[in-house]
Amino acid sequence: MADYNKVILIGRMTRDIEVRYTPSGAAVGDLSLAVNEKRKDGEDIVSFVDVTAWGRTAEVIAEYAGKGKEILIEGRIRQERWEKDGQARSKLKVICERMQLLGGSPQSNDGEQATEDNAPF
Repeated sequence: MADYNKVILIGRMTRDIEVRYTPSGAAVGDLSLAVNEKRKDGEDIVSFVDVTAWGRTAEVIAEYAGKGKEILIEGRIRQERWEKDGQARSKLKVICERMQLLGGSPQSNDGEQATEDNAPF
């Protein structure tokens, strides 16, 4: 069987996206999502997920979304590895392939999704 790496998350941004540009001019942005899970016993479990978006997707998130905004992210998981103070470290992050802003357009807060006329993508 072939490997398959796909993740779909819906959560709220914990901070504004940080967009920077590569030397070739490509936008790359880092954000973090809080994804809530309700347990049967009433307890909420929150997972914080780091996400990296590239190109126009990163720019659209920077322009139309910010801390607290609900967003759907579809992408793949990647493990980053590095060494700090002589210790090997690693973390999982999601590389965004598609995204959708949820909870209404920036002009309205009524829970409707952006229409094709006012959507940036």
